Amino acid sequence: MQRIQSLEPRLDVRDLQVVLAVSAAGTTARAAQRLHLTQSAVSRALQLVEDKLGLPLFERTPRGLVPTAAGARLIAGAGAVLAQLAELEALAVEPAPAPTRVRLVCECYTAYHWLPSALTQLRARLPGLDVVVALERSTDPVAALADDEIDIALLTTSPVRPPLEEAPLFEDEIVFVLSAAHPLAARPALSRADLRAQPLIASSSAGAAERRWFLRKVFGKQVPRLDFIQLPLTEAIVDVARAGLGIAVLSEWVASAHLGPDLVTRRLATGPIARPWRIAHRRGHAEVARILAGALAGLAPRVYAPRRA
Repeated sequence: MQRIQSLEPRLDVRDLQVVLAVSAAGTTARAAQRLHLTQSAVSRALQLVEDKLGLPLFERTPRGLVPTAAGARLIAGAGAVLAQLAELEALAVEPAPAPTRVRLVCECYTAYHWLPSALTQLRARLPGLDVVVALERSTDPVAALADDEIDIALLTTSPVRPPLEEAPLFEDEIVFVLSAAHPLAARPALSRADLRAQPLIASSSAGAAERRWFLRKVFGKQVPRLDFIQLPLTEAIVDVARAGLGIAVLSEWVASAHLGPDLVTRRLATGPIARPWRIAHRRGHAEVARILAGALAGLAPRVYAPRRA
């Protein structure tokens, strides 16, 4: 009789939580704050994970910890594993009935390009669920959550306070899109001076918090005067960039669908602009939020491949 080997993974739940926290925070010090541990405890835990796998998961750089290729693969699947385990535990302890209607909103309009794929998986897991996307509440989703106008929000920059609950999701990257014929397209990366000298083409629907986050992320506290071209439609943003009239600022989610021989993407010379996403929800919707988080894991299209170890 053929012998069946038992599956004995080397990593446990705590290992995955440490790796995700370090990935989201960028340093062991900030990860320690998220995990309510000391920095030395997080450093030891991360070293233990790397020892278990026998390879490095993060590259130590002056800008912080950057995932290696192996680390990027582990991070891409860890969120789904934890979400599925939490869902399984909840079902085993007390299989509470799922709500029949959930009102959902995304803080950043780029989410609506990839959200339908996740909602398809969500409806497959909860066939009786009616999902309503409240587009009109995108400008202030946290206030809509607090006022019981929506139940779940996908957030990038807005802070959340109790009794609302939140959990980290993933990071996407903000990239710069420009015509292949643009003089700056010949450069491997863009400088801050390049962005000051060229019109920046961006969405007029982006909220104030999102714009502040981007400017601080790129320029720090001293934000220079910039020339912005704001347009309501993604297609218009891409077309203006294709015409060589400026540099488009887009999420990789959006940029990946428009790239071709006439358009190129560039990063800042200082490194990728990573934007963290979170899922926030009202009490009573934790199960739906967990399932949705699992469906979202691994959906991000990567304009730039993960760095090699």
